[in-house]
Amino acid sequence: MEIKNQTLNKPKTRLKFIDMARSIAILLMLEGHFVDDSLNPIYRDSSNLIYSTWFFIRGFTSPIFLTVTGIVFVYLLLGNNHLKYFNNIRVHKGYKRAVELLFWGYLLQYYAFHVLQCIGVGIITILLLYGLYRLVKVIPLWIYFFLMGTLIFSTYMYFGAMPKDQYWPTNAPAFIQNMFHGKYSIFPILPRMGYTMYGAMFGTILFHYKEHVKTWKFICTTIAIGTVLFFGFEELFLYVDKNILHNVKYHLYKLDWLYEALGMVLIVLGVLIIIEKLRGDIKPNLFLKIGQNTLTIYILHMVLLYGSLTGLGLNKLFHHNLTPWQLIPVVSMFLLFFVILIKYIDYIRTKLSFILLPIRKIANMIFGIKEA
Repeated sequence: MEIKNQTLNKPKTRLKFIDMARSIAILLMLEGHFVDDSLNPIYRDSSNLIYSTWFFIRGFTSPIFLTVTGIVFVYLLLGNNHLKYFNNIRVHKGYKRAVELLFWGYLLQYYAFHVLQCIGVGIITILLLYGLYRLVKVIPLWIYFFLMGTLIFSTYMYFGAMPKDQYWPTNAPAFIQNMFHGKYSIFPILPRMGYTMYGAMFGTILFHYKEHVKTWKFICTTIAIGTVLFFGFEELFLYVDKNILHNVKYHLYKLDWLYEALGMVLIVLGVLIIIEKLRGDIKPNLFLKIGQNTLTIYILHMVLLYGSLTGLGLNKLFHHNLTPWQLIPVVSMFLLFFVILIKYIDYIRTKLSFILLPIRKIANMIFGIKEA
């Protein structure tokens, strides 16, 4: 089946704060990966305020990516909710994107299950749950995503108690184990994909209340929920473990870091909505463009920093070898390179169109997408 690249029924409200969140996350990722790979171990002192603050912030980069992926994808998907499942171009583009992410993820690190693969599987799961929702039409869509996110997070009670050298499923091939609990499970589906499911839930709510997103009621509610998740769930889980589940092998408190990070993501999104609200109509700019090209940035940073595909990366020069003062100018140049790259990305793609255009046409043909 081929469907034309429809003029989408786009929501009237453009959510610039989502692009802002993606821009912040990708810049933090670039900086975080470079610093983590290059900083001399003698400076990794958790009692140092600067290092501990950096380490704390770094912990929320991937949750932002995974959550925002769910938000954006579902928000756009529901823009064509009036169409049949397989007539919705967002469904076709979703499966195409998922395969693309899996392809690049394994090409860059064939032996590991990393963030790209996790996002790819997350998109497929969203599409399957959306298809189930379209068939049943009894349970609201956000509940499907909420239940799936809660279930996925809850599995960490089991996997969090499992020794690192014990892999699951037992006797399964390594690439299957890495998806769940293997030797190279960098971003395993369980529990990391839970962020994408909760993001999909939030994206569903955003779509249905898009005219109210920038109201103070919506903003305060988002920040309040995030604050409760960040500050309140640890005590709640400890109380339940102590007074209700004290004889159970698996404990809720192991889930605290997952919900803590999710709470921080909601707080950040709430603050960014405030910024968008106070600034009014934010015109397209370089900062937002960075957030719209995260896959390109991710792929290139893997090649440049870690030597994926080439075996020649900056980590061979700087690996655990720099002082904080040496890191500042080097990291700044690393970030500046990507900022300049995105500034001229359209020009670069035009020059490479003789390669990129045929690839895109073939991929669209495979996934039943006919260009208008």
